[in-house]
Amino acid sequence: MLKLKKKKMIHLIVFNLTLLQLFGVSDAVTEKPVMDGESVTLEIQRDGDIEWKFGDRNILIAQINSNKITLYDEALGGVFRGRLKLDQTGSLTINNTRIKDSGDYKAINTRSAQLLVTFKLTVHAPPSIPVISTYLSPCPNTSPESRCVLLCSVVNVRFVSLSWYKENSVLSSISASDLSISLSLPLEVEIQDKNTYSCVVKNPISNQTTHLDINTHCKTCSDGLCRNAVILLALSAVLGVAVVALLVYEFRSRCLRKEESVQEEAKHTYTSLDFTQ
Repeated sequence: MLKLKKKKMIHLIVFNLTLLQLFGVSDAVTEKPVMDGESVTLEIQRDGDIEWKFGDRNILIAQINSNKITLYDEALGGVFRGRLKLDQTGSLTINNTRIKDSGDYKAINTRSAQLLVTFKLTVHAPPSIPVISTYLSPCPNTSPESRCVLLCSVVNVRFVSLSWYKENSVLSSISASDLSISLSLPLEVEIQDKNTYSCVVKNPISNQTTHLDINTHCKTCSDGLCRNAVILLALSAVLGVAVVALLVYEFRSRCLRKEESVQEEAKHTYTSLDFTQ
């Protein structure tokens, strides 16, 4: 009884797989990252006539029919104009790739309507060089254990990770999705630290690195600089008090002038009435 059930189950699985092939259902997806401006080839070995379709709307961009190659590079407003190449193996080449070329490319057997493979193409722009800035620096009279806080930033990025490295080990990391955003990642170090630190931004194709110079980014204020800062702060406070005093004086002067004007007008009115009598 158990053997009979197993046989039925095997037959059912084989039948379902046959249906999947007949109706062109395939889950085979091949990731294909490429750098903006480079060429990429979506390689297949065709068996019969095929079509290449692009995007969610399955726009026909190339086909082989009876060994005759046809390119539809004017589709979608001509975004692929002059950049497509299809060989007799069925492999599709896209030259001078652009960010907007990202998407799904499907190879379909024309006669059976079977989906052979889906290539998920992602075109990456070169990552920006990360910038290290001082967020908080110790001042004044720091001890060897004093720390400073640094910030590594990169702007207008997508599909990247931003990481702090100590020697060859990752200390912290943050990632960006497919949205174009800016990323920042803090790092706290001792000002006497002699280790090598670097900030790295990576996408699936390439990376950019900026090395940290603690002596440059974690400078402490000298006593003279700090005294100057105190003097500037004191002068700013005195100036602020003077401005407030000037405003109060001006306000009181206006009130006094207005009061004198009212008294003068009242006196003039009284004199006029007395003269009339």
